[in-house]
Amino acid sequence: MTEESSQWFDPGQLQFKRPYGAAESGQRVRFTVKPLRALGFSRAVLTARWEFDGNRITETVLGWSGLEGLLDCFSGELDTTGYTGLVWYAIRLEGFGGRYAVTPTYQLTVSEAGEEVPGWFGEGVTYQIFPDRFRRLRVPDPAGMVGGRWVHQDWAEEPVWQPDEHGEIRNRDFFGGSLAGIAEKLPYLKGLGVGTVYLCPIFEAAENHRYGAADYEKIDPMLGSREDFEALCRRAHELGMRVMLDGVFNHTGYVSKYFNGDGFYPDLGAHQSVESPYFGWFDFQQWPDRYTSWWGIYSMPTTNKMSHEWLEYITGENGIIRSWLRAGADGWRLDVVDELPDFVVEAIHKAARAEKPDAVIIGEVWEDASQKIAYDVRRRHVLGGHCDGVMNYPLKNALLGFLLGGDAHHFKNDMEILRQNYPRWAFYSNMNSLDTHDTVRAVTLLGHGGDGKDHDRAWRSAYRLSDEERRRGEALLKLGALVLYAFPGSPTLYYGDEVALEGFEDPFNRRTFPWGEETGALTDFFARLGAARNGSAALRKGDLDWLKCQGRFLSFRRTWEEETVVAAVNAGDKRQGLRLPWGGVLELEAMSGTLLSKKNGKIITIL
Repeated sequence: MTEESSQWFDPGQLQFKRPYGAAESGQRVRFTVKPLRALGFSRAVLTARWEFDGNRITETVLGWSGLEGLLDCFSGELDTTGYTGLVWYAIRLEGFGGRYAVTPTYQLTVSEAGEEVPGWFGEGVTYQIFPDRFRRLRVPDPAGMVGGRWVHQDWAEEPVWQPDEHGEIRNRDFFGGSLAGIAEKLPYLKGLGVGTVYLCPIFEAAENHRYGAADYEKIDPMLGSREDFEALCRRAHELGMRVMLDGVFNHTGYVSKYFNGDGFYPDLGAHQSVESPYFGWFDFQQWPDRYTSWWGIYSMPTTNKMSHEWLEYITGENGIIRSWLRAGADGWRLDVVDELPDFVVEAIHKAARAEKPDAVIIGEVWEDASQKIAYDVRRRHVLGGHCDGVMNYPLKNALLGFLLGGDAHHFKNDMEILRQNYPRWAFYSNMNSLDTHDTVRAVTLLGHGGDGKDHDRAWRSAYRLSDEERRRGEALLKLGALVLYAFPGSPTLYYGDEVALEGFEDPFNRRTFPWGEETGALTDFFARLGAARNGSAALRKGDLDWLKCQGRFLSFRRTWEEETVVAAVNAGDKRQGLRLPWGGVLELEAMSGTLLSKKNGKIITIL
């Protein structure tokens, strides 16, 4: 290297690469490098590896295109016609006497041309509900229900976390939350500005989390009936809200009508007979007790994705995807989508859009979805026709890292990498959250300052934040939420976060909602955030530009037509200032944040 490549090429700046970020198939991507003329470079070559085309290698000469002050300019185009996938490229400058300079290898994502994603999900606010723990209208009787379950009589009791006499945590303790209970609280959610209600699994299952389905065609009887679900959807639609279901198709339950490991169901399951109609749905190494299961967990046998009958059951005209959309659902979140081959995800996407043209498919991906490799295959999650967006765990991790003491510059860099790797439609349709049913509650993590894994589970079960920790946790939670609601993608509120519901990992993060405590200052703050998001086109769909991102100060702006909104948070312990894009200086006190809007020449504070 004769000079740092960042001085003469930066793929995040339009002067060096157009378009910004991902390209559509058929688009010509223009590259320009600008080295100092005094360095004497006479040639520039872009080497590209087309991964989804057998790792084909091409070289494109970037011709000399003129001078820009003291800089030579070399420019050229990469034609993506006929290609969808990832391109890995680097640019090499060559000069006399063997002089050279080369960039690092960069990623160019090329998605399908003309991909259109319904805007309702990414623009709106999402509320995630763990159905058993949200709202109970009566204490149900579990007699005759699958799984040998039992019900807590006291809504405020701690979920069972201890293993049974066999060393298993069976998740058979229920609290009795119901669909009717959720429907009753829809006006409350509407008051929070919620546009999408995302429900963790609601189909019949033996465990309280219901991630091992026993019958995809039936609502779990403790939650209600198909009629209750249809009524919930009708009420949500009347309020201008949508309902998203959790699709867990990679595996079923050991206790299910398909596998029927315990013989609960009257018809023969795959575990009982090779003559079962479901036998081909599973992969047996030695029938009946050696079979492929999710992460080796025997209670979740993995489905055989190569089974035509299984795929038709899920994606056919009268399959699970379409029938529940027909019943009122508006979209699906796909659990462990990396475990599903691309052709299955594509079939799910096609089935959903065939039933409802504005249905949305969101995938559970914990990493950068554009780069995800599963089972040695690079997934096509965000290349078009598969996932419309994904769960944005990279944002969650980066934002929590900042709130816990990190530098805002790192958050900006992490998000810029993601924004450049994702097509715009995917970046703007991500499910953005600070916590989920699979992670530590944000207020606990931020207030305690860690995940509690340096203590045993008994300690984590009994632990509650001190008054000081709770004040700190809530203050940081508010700053994180402000960023979340101002950022591209759907801000997603995990039930109970608006009342600072505490908890470390599962099942402590799945405690019951403390009804009667939902009218405090924190809930009001989230309601104001929801109103701000819904009332601003710039926050819902505007362009993103970074402002001051340094140390404990994070700020950016969103722009749409005549409206510009500045989001700024100061997570430090000292007052800091920000020079505003329209002039003047904003002063933010320690541990505070704001949303400022300028529209048609008028500047107002919207939060």
